[in-house]
Amino acid sequence: MAIDASPLQPRTKRNSRALRMMLTLLSLYLLLCVGCGVLQRKLIYFPRKIDPKVVVVMAAREGFSPWTNNLGSIIGWKIPATRKSTGSVLIVHGNAGSALDRGYFAQPIHDAASMDVYVLEYPGYGARDGSPSEKSFLAAADQAFAMLSRTGSIYIVSESLGTGVAAHLAKTHHADIAGLALFVPYDDFASLAQDKMPFLPISLILIDRFHPSAWLKEFQGPIQFVLAENDQVIPTKFGQRLHDGYAGSKKLQITHGAGHNDVSAQSPEWWKTVFSFFEQHR
Repeated sequence: MAIDASPLQPRTKRNSRALRMMLTLLSLYLLLCVGCGVLQRKLIYFPRKIDPKVVVVMAAREGFSPWTNNLGSIIGWKIPATRKSTGSVLIVHGNAGSALDRGYFAQPIHDAASMDVYVLEYPGYGARDGSPSEKSFLAAADQAFAMLSRTGSIYIVSESLGTGVAAHLAKTHHADIAGLALFVPYDDFASLAQDKMPFLPISLILIDRFHPSAWLKEFQGPIQFVLAENDQVIPTKFGQRLHDGYAGSKKLQITHGAGHNDVSAQSPEWWKTVFSFFEQHR
């Protein structure tokens, strides 16, 4: 007796369509992962490029003078102390703009203390040659640190992505740094990236992996933490975790109602209290 197979045909077709759909979705997901992997630095770094022919003039308008390395290349900008310098402050900024955009850090610090204030320019930012990456940022920071005067105290101020750069310096030069001020920081860049893109296998594709919580274990000096309660770029929990895991002297300020870009501009009076805290807990 012949068996009628017709009832199986619709089910087979449905299974075939479902399989094709799954394979299509998987292919699209793999393409998304590959695309994000290839373009990831475009998604992380947003440099402001400035024509080298006009950058010095622009800097002068902001009150900055060029900061050069031993070869005469500009590696950042500085505001020298108006009186005898008692130390140096190195500012490492976030992932967007350029060092010339950080006058809101440099000028109040300069007004608060008789210290030389430096703002590092990252490779690929402003008028500086190179390409942005974790490796290039850390190498530039080490070079800049080596050029700071050892007369008086050295302090590091960071913002956002610059947390990783500051933590690297604190690990590598822990005996020479008298204090850190970390604005809108994070504990681990890979964890932050995974939080922002939960649909991607970040652990597999991320190249640049700044790890402040691990690097700060080498540092024992005082740290001022400044967080924004409504931070949509680096959620507050990441800075809170960095603060909670740090074993040295520390102060925490969470600005209620503030967003990511609302907490970096502080008054000279505020900075005086921070430097006092650093001196008390060296």
